[in-house]
Amino acid sequence: MIAITDHDTIQGALRAADLAAGLRDAPEVIVGEEVSSREGHIVGLFLERRVRPGMSAAATVHAIHEQGGIAIAAHPFWRTARQVQGRGRIHGLGWRAAELDFDAIEVENSTPGFYLFNQMAHRLTEATGLAEVGNSDAHILDAVGRAYTSFSGRTAADLRAAILDRRTVAHRQRYRPLGLVRYAAWGLRHERVEAVAAAGR
Repeated sequence: MIAITDHDTIQGALRAADLAAGLRDAPEVIVGEEVSSREGHIVGLFLERRVRPGMSAAATVHAIHEQGGIAIAAHPFWRTARQVQGRGRIHGLGWRAAELDFDAIEVENSTPGFYLFNQMAHRLTEATGLAEVGNSDAHILDAVGRAYTSFSGRTAADLRAAILDRRTVAHRQRYRPLGLVRYAAWGLRHERVEAVAAAGR
């Protein structure tokens, strides 16, 4: 089973779910989205419709729940230097996540260099009692499945029940050296694209 959560769209997840439905022995696909709220990224799972980006975090969580979805605080403590200085995009909700009606907290994110952020997220689940999940946050192929969530059962319905009952366990695997090199190369390309986009504004 795999959950697909592209940024601010569910089109790729819907396409993957359609393809999987027509293939024998294909993994079950959960339709999701990583929504860019005004205060930070929020993952919605089990979605039927796209959740509009740019809303408040509270409104985003409400919109996910309104369609029967699961709301997850994604990498809550990823705070970039630009963000701290009041510039750049918002990434994580920080401790604000404890004040909202989340179903789970992402405590294992596979992005290299996220160890401290992940440890702080573990503290957040201890403080809130919410379910913990591991998410690949994959921007390269090597990252797919690098962080994951284990639970009792095999189906998407079993995962939903485990999150709501707070019976999930998050895991993270180390990268091989080549995977780290590939991630670094992606990061450099991403930074150049961001710089060009910022210069064009």
